[in-house]
Amino acid sequence: MVGNSTGQYLAKILGINLDYRKEHQEPLASGGASISSIETYVEKEPTTTEWFSQFRPSAGGVQHYLRTLFPFWNWIFHYNFTWLAGDIIAGVTVGFVVIPQGMAYALLAKLPPEYGLYTSFVGFLLYWAFATSKDITIGTVAVMSTIVGNIVIKVQEEHPELAAESIARALAVIAGAVLLFIGLIRAGWIVEFIPLVAITSFMTGAALSIGIGQVPALMGISGINTRGATYRVIIDTLKGLPNTKLDAAMGLSALTMLYSIRIFCSIMTKKQPNRKKMWFFLSTLRMAFVILLYILISWLANRNVGDAKKAKFKILGRVPRGFQHAGAPVINTELLSAIAPDLPVTIIVLILEHIAISKSFGRINNYVINPSQELVAVGFTNLLGPFLGAYPATGSFSRTAIKSKAGVRTPLAGIFTAVIVLLALYALTSVFFYIPSSSLAAIIIHAVGDLITPPNVVFQFWETSPLEVVIFFAGVLLTIFTNIENGIYLTICASLALLLWRHLKSHGAFLGRVQIYRATTDAIGRTGDDKLVREAYLPVNHHDGSNPSIEFEQPYPGVFIYRFSEGFTYLNQQHYMDALVAHVQATARPTQLDRFAKIGDRPWNDPGPRRGQQIDLDDNRPILRAIILDFSSVNHVDVTSIQGLVDVRNQLDRYATPEVVEWHFASINNRWTKRALTASGFGYISTDRVRARSHWTPVYSFAAVGDGTQSRDRKSDLEAADGIEPVNDHNRYFPSKVSAVHGQNRPFFHIDVQAAVESAVAGVEAKLARKSTGSSAEVVEAEGKAE
Repeated sequence: MVGNSTGQYLAKILGINLDYRKEHQEPLASGGASISSIETYVEKEPTTTEWFSQFRPSAGGVQHYLRTLFPFWNWIFHYNFTWLAGDIIAGVTVGFVVIPQGMAYALLAKLPPEYGLYTSFVGFLLYWAFATSKDITIGTVAVMSTIVGNIVIKVQEEHPELAAESIARALAVIAGAVLLFIGLIRAGWIVEFIPLVAITSFMTGAALSIGIGQVPALMGISGINTRGATYRVIIDTLKGLPNTKLDAAMGLSALTMLYSIRIFCSIMTKKQPNRKKMWFFLSTLRMAFVILLYILISWLANRNVGDAKKAKFKILGRVPRGFQHAGAPVINTELLSAIAPDLPVTIIVLILEHIAISKSFGRINNYVINPSQELVAVGFTNLLGPFLGAYPATGSFSRTAIKSKAGVRTPLAGIFTAVIVLLALYALTSVFFYIPSSSLAAIIIHAVGDLITPPNVVFQFWETSPLEVVIFFAGVLLTIFTNIENGIYLTICASLALLLWRHLKSHGAFLGRVQIYRATTDAIGRTGDDKLVREAYLPVNHHDGSNPSIEFEQPYPGVFIYRFSEGFTYLNQQHYMDALVAHVQATARPTQLDRFAKIGDRPWNDPGPRRGQQIDLDDNRPILRAIILDFSSVNHVDVTSIQGLVDVRNQLDRYATPEVVEWHFASINNRWTKRALTASGFGYISTDRVRARSHWTPVYSFAAVGDGTQSRDRKSDLEAADGIEPVNDHNRYFPSKVSAVHGQNRPFFHIDVQAAVESAVAGVEAKLARKSTGSSAEVVEAEGKAE
């Protein structure tokens, strides 16, 4: 326990007492059980050096880290023609979807349509090398595009000289660098701070906001601020309905056709399950089909128009061929200070959408994603993408679903999608000139409709946690009445506050003993091997849902069992300890009833009976003997929680004086928790108290080691050979070689509640037996009254 000479010398200078525990070094007796061979086990505590050693880099660790940065090395050398066929089909299918979506989403970002194609191309081209998900597609998404558009408008209001393209590209570079850094240091665990209810609320609110914001473009109504609060957009759209133009015919009919094809293919899939694949691909290609159809209609109506502004309805206009905006993005101090306030929401959305989608499809298709590596992929894509003209990109739910259902086999499918996008950039830009803007609005509305959380899912949330449904609707409503960013912040902060509140207000439970009879329903009441009886310990308040008609009994007068429900930290320790002390003092009486000679000696919070009345010396409550704490739900403790435990120990010792309360701990799962408890005087016998417990025989839990189990089997075989019926009761004898499960130098740390109760009761009875043989008749009489 005491360190080397240098450590001792330094401790002496600083006044640190290294031998403050006064721990009895020799293991205590095992209790008189007749065992042929016992291996002594002394439990060693973890050291600070041991804790730091787990972070020490090693050659193998560095090699593993480098391999995890490029996951494709694990599968690329196994690539085959079957995988290739699946990847080509899935990649080309997604390519036909991403072209119209990419251009439409770029308009949401207040950018020219070609930027959507740049962003999609870079995402598909780069992601596969860093991917741990075969299904996810990185590119333009409606929500991120809308947020970029909001940021562009906000920045340009204060800095009109800054181009929208420069703002969007700088935003992607900075956010990508942050995500890449988080991924490289393997801090992907931060995504766990974003709960499912925040994701679904964000998706639903954003989908409603985006969809409603596209209605004016769908109807050809101009002069409406679609970036304002959603409720204002609804009101202004209704007011502007009389100003509907010919665009409505192109938009409404396109939206109707999209849903009609989808519903028809869904019905035919159920009627013709053997042609399920065919109907799936027809449904998937509906966006490409609708866009081509309306390009044809638009060309027939505007084929003699050279200027997009003179078209009979609003059309997309000229789309530059190839990568016209490639080059280093402009990043300067003015631009950075302008976009800095909006970086957090950009990073949150990039993480939130991508990780949520990749995790979901990983579970569906039976593989596990690495969040840190996924952040590396998203970060690298957004860091390099702007050099080709891309703006912030992340995972797309709709295209990921299509890619998964199309039978994608590996992340390499993104390469084939990139090829399709590249062909569109160089071969189809002249065709894009005639795309009706209202038809693109119909595609956006149709795409974001899948992001709205279905009522059945919300009902399941309600069945699981009603408070989280309140958070869900609060986020959706705030998004509708203000903006998407506020909805995100509210749901995340509210979810974290709910988590802290639940932890802060954790309720422990006092356990009682009950006899459990295990049998089938038709075998109750029979005797023999088909009925087993054992003891169980359940909450006496029945808050766990146990049958309220079952009554529990205390394990022993003055012995209390207390179970923590949700950890034991500085947040909830006061709540736990207050409940523990209040119950114990209400159930057990002080050992000395008349502890104060004068009324003035009494503390203000224990004034005793009213003046002129006598203290009740016939109080038949038991005196406090032992406290058993169930640590099965506790993994880590901290300084505050341990100090709270020490304070309660001192408080209850004063309550039980001259007796000393024994503290037993069951089901401790962490060595550092044991070290913290031991450092505070729990778990062992100190040298100044060994004599007082010289007749105490602690109860240990032993397990067979070596060939102990085999010896038991051989003994049964020998008994059978001698005509002796083998013993089936495992408690009748010990195996030939055993060792304590927990260290014999820690007699107050137990394997479970049952073992802790047995040890506590044995200690109390040994103490009573020692006192009953003493010479003091008053002690015997006092103990008799207590019991």
